[in-house]
Amino acid sequence: MTGITLMDGGMGQELIHRAGDAPTPLWSTQVMVDHPGMVADVHRDYVAAGASVHVTNTYAIHRDRLAGTELEDQFEALHMAAVAETRTACAGHGRIAGSIGPLIASYRPDIHPAHDVAVPLYAEVAQILGPEVDLLICETIASVDHARAVLQGALTAGKPVWLSMTVDDEDGTRLRSGEKLADVLPIAEGASALLANCAAPEAMAAAVAVLAEGDLPFGAYANGFQQITKDFMKDKPTVDSLSARRDLGPEAYAQFALGWIAQGATIVGGCCEVGPAHIRRLAEAIREAGHEIV
Repeated sequence: MTGITLMDGGMGQELIHRAGDAPTPLWSTQVMVDHPGMVADVHRDYVAAGASVHVTNTYAIHRDRLAGTELEDQFEALHMAAVAETRTACAGHGRIAGSIGPLIASYRPDIHPAHDVAVPLYAEVAQILGPEVDLLICETIASVDHARAVLQGALTAGKPVWLSMTVDDEDGTRLRSGEKLADVLPIAEGASALLANCAAPEAMAAAVAVLAEGDLPFGAYANGFQQITKDFMKDKPTVDSLSARRDLGPEAYAQFALGWIAQGATIVGGCCEVGPAHIRRLAEAIREAGHEIV
């Protein structure tokens, strides 16, 4: 029997679906403001599904994303609001992970800020979240430079840091930048776990095989998008340019994740378009396979 950490599933897309509002570039942050309590409701569903790690709705709260919006002066307050909703729903039900998403935009290593600019921006977020959470999870890392900067910034908070890289949907051995995923391993000193996220589940076996070459706990949590479209790679994108797969139900997703566990992964969960029903079935499948959720 292996102890498996079961992360929750996607938050942003789940909020968009529940709210029914037209998506904005502020994504899950806007929904949180417009629909108080909805984030906590999503967290409650993941608690009920069996998740043991709950990720705060802070992925998209960066100063650059808020600039020029009516929320520009609420940077710290938004982080605290997200943490409060997580605590309301998840207290006593596992660990809370503070999410730190990419600066400027997801999947865009070409516009990630220079190291000396990025590190203090990531550190600012980490130091706001650090006292409020059990660990920090740096998500959707698309390049080696991004990994180096966010790790350095996150470590300033004095909490365990998980690094999670987004890989090519067709070649899980490569980051979205085209660099080798293996190139992250030598610069991961200080991290507590290495993950792959927000890519097609079909790509994750190759990514997990690479992460297994390191000496840290590892795992994966895939998305359920059909593909990352060209429209989504433009400035100030909205998620209505992305579509969910229709062939990735809870059972299919659980089978992918069991494959990663068979490769040695001890941390699994879900990303965008992987919801509470997927996590519930995955929790059942993990136990059916003789493992324990920790």
